[in-house]
Amino acid sequence: MKLTVDRLHVTLDRTPILRDVSLEAHKGDIVGLVGPNGSGKSTLLRAVYRSLRPAGGVVRVGDDDVWTLSARTAARRTAAVLQDATGDTTGLTVAGIVALGRSPHHGLLGRDGAEDRRAVEEAIDHCGVRAYADRDYASLSGGERQRVLLARALAQSARLLVLDELTNHLDIRARFELLNLIRATGITTLAVLHDLDLAARLCDHLVVLHEGAVVAAGPVLEALTPGILRDVFGVRAGAGRHADGVIRITYDAQPLAHDRAAGRRR
Repeated sequence: MKLTVDRLHVTLDRTPILRDVSLEAHKGDIVGLVGPNGSGKSTLLRAVYRSLRPAGGVVRVGDDDVWTLSARTAARRTAAVLQDATGDTTGLTVAGIVALGRSPHHGLLGRDGAEDRRAVEEAIDHCGVRAYADRDYASLSGGERQRVLLARALAQSARLLVLDELTNHLDIRARFELLNLIRATGITTLAVLHDLDLAARLCDHLVVLHEGAVVAAGPVLEALTPGILRDVFGVRAGAGRHADGVIRITYDAQPLAHDRAAGRRR
C-alpha cells in the first residue's frame, strides 16, 4: 500500500519541528529516514502512525487521510515498531506478545478466531521465534525482543510498517538478520535508521531530514552525495556500489571537525 506525506507541518509547544515535509513510499518499497539527531525523524513517524496530529499537511495510507480514519481502522493498515515499546509485559510470553498484534481485528468480544491464530503462527515462523514462543518476553535478549516486536507487527496484517531505530543496541549479526527479515516481508516500510551503512544496505530510497526539512530524497546514491554527507552529517565521505551489489559508505580518516580545528590553528 502506498504512503504519501504531503507538505506536513508539525509544531510542539509552538515550536516548528517539521516544515513542509513531503515523501512517498510505493507499494513494497523500503524508504529510510536519515538525518542528525533532532532533525525530526521520529516526530515524522509519530504523525504517520497517528500518535501526533500535524498542524498542517496530510498523511495518506492508500487513498485515505489517516486522521479521518478511526483508530482501529488506521491500526489495521499501519503497524509501528518502536524501540522496545511494548508497555507492561509482566507475565506475557512471546506468543502472547505476538498475539497483541491482532487487537485491531477483534470485535466487541475480543475473541481470537481461526484467522487470528493463523496470522500469529505465520508471524512467529516468519520471524524465527518459534523456539522461544513459550518463554517470558522479559527473559529475551535485545535481538530476540526486536524479532518478537516485528512478529507482532506482522501478525497485525498491516500494509504499512513504520520502524523507529529497530536495530538500535543490537550486535552486527542481529542487525543483518533483522534487516533481512524486514526485506523478506514485502510490506511497504518507512524506517528511521541511525546507521547510514545499514540504511544504504536496506533501503530502496532515502529521505534526508535536517532541521525539520527534507534536504534530499531519492535512490540511495542520489540522496547520500558527498555534499549531503558533508553539510548534513559533518563528515567527508562518499557512497558507492561495490562489485557485490551492496552500497557502502567510505569515510575519510579525519572528520570535518578536525579540518576546522586545524584551520583555526594556522
